[in-house]
Amino acid sequence: MSKAAPAKKPAAAAPPPGCTLDINDPQVQKAAIRIQASYRGHRSRKELREKGPPRVLEPLKDVVLIEGSAAKLTCRISAFPDPFIRWSKDGKELRDGPKYRYVFEDPDVVALVVRDGELADLGQYSINVTNPFGQCSDSARILVEVPAKIQKGPDNTKARKGATVTLTAEIMGEPAPDVGWTKDGEDIEEDDRRGRGPDAGAERGPENWREWAGGGEREASTRAG
Repeated sequence: MSKAAPAKKPAAAAPPPGCTLDINDPQVQKAAIRIQASYRGHRSRKELREKGPPRVLEPLKDVVLIEGSAAKLTCRISAFPDPFIRWSKDGKELRDGPKYRYVFEDPDVVALVVRDGELADLGQYSINVTNPFGQCSDSARILVEVPAKIQKGPDNTKARKGATVTLTAEIMGEPAPDVGWTKDGEDIEEDDRRGRGPDAGAERGPENWREWAGGGEREASTRAG
């Protein structure tokens, strides 16, 4: 019995007209692979340059902070690779710690928590986002509300008839509180005999009240609201 003839390999495809390269040549195939890899790398770098630079997707918003509580500033960003985040207040960098807490909630959401709110926290806060492809920033304000309170009330004062008496009270509050005076439970209105001093109504400052004594002792109380 005769043996079957071995199968013939298919003939190599002829190169296209005008082409002198043999695409079946192993060296040509290796070169093509390197070219494709280089192109893919170029395309990836191009996409990184387009999509990688940091961008602010949802900006910061102003926040009202109640004295003694905490405030949170939140920002949604886009950046690849992961960026370096820096927070600052009025141009001064804030370190992550007990007072200021850096928070990373979702892959693209970052936040700053300000704890134990006080009047000194009032100001402009900024976020700076940086990676190898660029940087971006955004800012917002924290507004602080401090309940009105009398730090020091007026002292009892004695005066002779016809003399001028100045009663002083130290008042705190943010925003600056409205201040009123009463005498024996009745509101005092400004007139020719009574008027506020030059420091009246000054924010977190003394509140002065002058009264021209008409005899006897004068006593006053303050009302802040």
